Amino acid sequence: MRLEYGFELSKVEVPRFSVEAVEGIGKLFTLAALILNVLETKDQVEIVFHGLNPEDPETKIAAFKEIVGGSASGTNLNYRPGSGGRVPGSSSSFRWIVVSR
Repeated sequence: MRLEYGFELSKVEVPRFSVEAVEGIGKLFTLAALILNVLETKDQVEIVFHGLNPEDPETKIAAFKEIVGGSASGTNLNYRPGSGGRVPGSSSSFRWIVVSR
């Protein structure tokens, strides 16, 4: 199923992003740059990290923090873990985090 829609970032109170299970490290670099740009105009963002096993989301979060921390504007960010767990009936795991200034 494919769903297409449009929205204006200025009309979203808390922007939300996702990292899929099969995304490579290149996507984490793209996400890091996007999050830093969005945090220039928003107080916080939420990100859900998805993985095929329980360790994947935490590993991706650690890599994301390392990448963002390399930026001058990424050193003063706060990270708050959100809900996480396994998706019932599958081997997929996820973890939400809130990133704020």
